[in-house]
Amino acid sequence: MTQYDTVVVGSGPNGLAAAITIAQQDGKVLVVEGKETIGGGMRSAELTLPGFVHDVCSAIHPMTLASPIFSKLPLRGYGLEWIEPPAELAHPLDDGDAVIVRRSVEDTAATLGEDEGAYRRLFGWLSGRYGDLFEDFLGPLPIPPKHPILMALFGVNALLPAMALAKLRFRTARARAVFGGMACHSIMPLDTLATAAFGLMLQTTAHAVGWVFPRGGAQKIADALASYFRSLGGEIVTGQMVQTLDELPSARATFLDVTPRQFVQIAGDKLPSSYRRKLEGYRYGAGVFKMDFALSAPIPWRNAEVARAATVHLGGTLEELRASERAVGRGEHPERPFVLLAQHSLFDSTRAPEGEHTVWAYCHVPNGSTIDMSERIEAQIERFAPGFHDLILAKTVMNTQAVERHNPNYIGGDINGGVQDLRQLYTRPTLRLNPYSTPLKGVYLCSSSTPPGGGVHGMCGYHAARLARL
Repeated sequence: MTQYDTVVVGSGPNGLAAAITIAQQDGKVLVVEGKETIGGGMRSAELTLPGFVHDVCSAIHPMTLASPIFSKLPLRGYGLEWIEPPAELAHPLDDGDAVIVRRSVEDTAATLGEDEGAYRRLFGWLSGRYGDLFEDFLGPLPIPPKHPILMALFGVNALLPAMALAKLRFRTARARAVFGGMACHSIMPLDTLATAAFGLMLQTTAHAVGWVFPRGGAQKIADALASYFRSLGGEIVTGQMVQTLDELPSARATFLDVTPRQFVQIAGDKLPSSYRRKLEGYRYGAGVFKMDFALSAPIPWRNAEVARAATVHLGGTLEELRASERAVGRGEHPERPFVLLAQHSLFDSTRAPEGEHTVWAYCHVPNGSTIDMSERIEAQIERFAPGFHDLILAKTVMNTQAVERHNPNYIGGDINGGVQDLRQLYTRPTLRLNPYSTPLKGVYLCSSSTPPGGGVHGMCGYHAARLARL
């Protein structure tokens, strides 16, 4: 007799997605979370001053709305409210100009001068077919794909390095810069094959579903998912860090929302030596250095249009972005890093006291770095918003070690659960017909170290549950 049909270790987006998928089939499911609060990367806390609510990790969530599983769940009925700012993204430049990505492809293209037609042709059809595209792309390698012509057309562009596609498709520095910023989310040098895929996917979500965030903080996504899961009869236990598989209650299946390094530790000598060696060879990627600010007023952007977007990419031209990410790839710390910034409180009054504001920002650094990047991040903000320093009431910093302490899945500060290059995108964590299965009967991996990788979309957990032989 088993106590549960399924036990899921970890309550991040993928763990909760796996748990919900099985609970929807009337399975009895237990989720075990090591921290005192659920959520994985979807957590919020008062990190600077009382009354200032900051997202601990993930801050903007377009992939949640684009997700083939999360988009179908009744999360609004469980307290989740999405906020979509007037603009999806802002990318300021040194001359006071700024590229503003709007929800409309047409409106965005109209601001790009001689690249108007090229932009419309590229993102018009992608955003129009985003549902079919994400169905094939956000999962294990589909053989054959459900939409082969679409995937072939997408692949012609997606397999290129981001630098190459930006120069091939666009002539102006503005269009190239905004695409380069999107591709920087790959957390790889922009000369790497298939980094264009990240830019294409994220820029498509901006037009297809919008770059949204939840009112009240990222924790609200986790809370809504957990409430819905409990409504299906699911159970959640927090504050229980799993050290070995033997600690878990009996179940027909166990799903682990952990990375390969943690799985090796939890499974111990139960793993065959050949499989263990493969997991030990799994490659983790660059990390992040994160800052949170409490401000006395909004960021004084040189270009006022930047305040229309909750998400801002700081890094200047495509060439500057390339230099920043190449430095990180060489194990160096760029003087002018690419900075991803979110200014939630401009659109969400629950984030800060009246008249005051929060800012969330991070840059990429080598895995495991302990170098303090705070002055470089602040300098990049000040570069495009003179007077920013004068508004800081308080700030906190998290190097890669602190990031990993908050979420043990972020090995060395790697928020994507491992390098997402061609060698390790669909073969994560190892090459198997079912990438979520393990040599241990009834034990499956469902973290971002499985396809399709990082992001708050839950598809790793969904596919793991769908493909498990329960």
